[in-house]
Amino acid sequence: MPNEIDVLDKIFTNALKSRIFINRDVLRPDYIPDELPHREEQISKLGSILAPALKGSKPNNVFIYGLTGTGKTAVTKYVLKRLYAKALELGIDIIPCYVNTRQDNTTYRVILKLSECVGLKLPFTGIATSEAYRRFLRILDSKNAIMIAVLDEIDFLVKRSGDEILYRLTRSGDELSTSKISVIGITNDLKLVEELDPRVKSSLGEIELVFPPYNALQLEDILMQRAKLAFAPGAISKDVLSLCAALAAREHGDARRALDLLRVAGEIAEREGAEKVTVDHVYKALREIEVDRVVEVVASMPLHTKLVLLAIVDLVKKNGKTTTGEVYMQYKNLSAKLGIENVTQRRVSDIISELDMMGIISATVISRGRYGKTRIITLAVPEDAIIRALNEDPYVSQLFSRS
Repeated sequence: MPNEIDVLDKIFTNALKSRIFINRDVLRPDYIPDELPHREEQISKLGSILAPALKGSKPNNVFIYGLTGTGKTAVTKYVLKRLYAKALELGIDIIPCYVNTRQDNTTYRVILKLSECVGLKLPFTGIATSEAYRRFLRILDSKNAIMIAVLDEIDFLVKRSGDEILYRLTRSGDELSTSKISVIGITNDLKLVEELDPRVKSSLGEIELVFPPYNALQLEDILMQRAKLAFAPGAISKDVLSLCAALAAREHGDARRALDLLRVAGEIAEREGAEKVTVDHVYKALREIEVDRVVEVVASMPLHTKLVLLAIVDLVKKNGKTTTGEVYMQYKNLSAKLGIENVTQRRVSDIISELDMMGIISATVISRGRYGKTRIITLAVPEDAIIRALNEDPYVSQLFSRS
């Protein structure tokens, strides 16, 4: 049996010999290409909205909507990059500032990021949010500049911490004398603005920009453009690109998904020491990505949601399917084993609906005549991926060691 050194040596040798990639980084979601096919209209609209900054005027606030992988972030970064270059040429002070609020999901952490963009380092803790914001505004105002603050995935921030930062930024004109702030909010949630405080909506006065999903042909164009930069000549075929595009188009036209599929397929081919990426590598990549997605989603769930999911896994393993009532009884058993108080049956029913919406399970409502209705529940993703994710939780993993 080969030892670890031999295995690693083989992996490293294969990587050095690989003729698959020239530059795999161009397939990653944070890469911004020189051209963005099929987003010319959105680029033009956003450019028109932000152009007044080149004359020293504050651009309108913008809310950008669209499903995951429809180019919202890429277009925004692309336009800001071009705007900043033009501003430098003209001697206009524009400060673009990008914040991913899925990661920086509190008002204070957003202020920290905005402060970094004006060269101010604030402590991670120890001062009040209002004081941190006051210091940020003071430094920004000293620069006599226009800041364009991009708050990406802003729904995560609003749902976790409320809309205080939006209120502060959209009212910043009352506190700034020489500088100005415009806000670009990026979200997957079309109803987000409806959930904001009326005072925020009133001061936001946003322009809306909607990004439609890509179709399979458009995705193929995007992949073809990136493949020329990413892969060695002869390492990729049109069949592979078409398959990646078709699989991603099936899931609401997600360009990020298509690029991930292509990259992972290339990495699998490289690991196998293949000379080119094949259709078979794409299907292997699809399975690998699906497992990774499930693990990531399940690992981030609250404890009671994980216990409901484990109850479903246990019952489906025995019977192939289960019902809401059976799940509740099994969930209660699992809670008792951990010595924690269970939630109500109604809450478990809501959790089952949430798992169904996430695509982790399939819950079909059927009529049982005079006995009313119930839901037949099955797993919609690989069981081993769920088990792997649940095993990472120190509480839930105790249930596996006891079984």
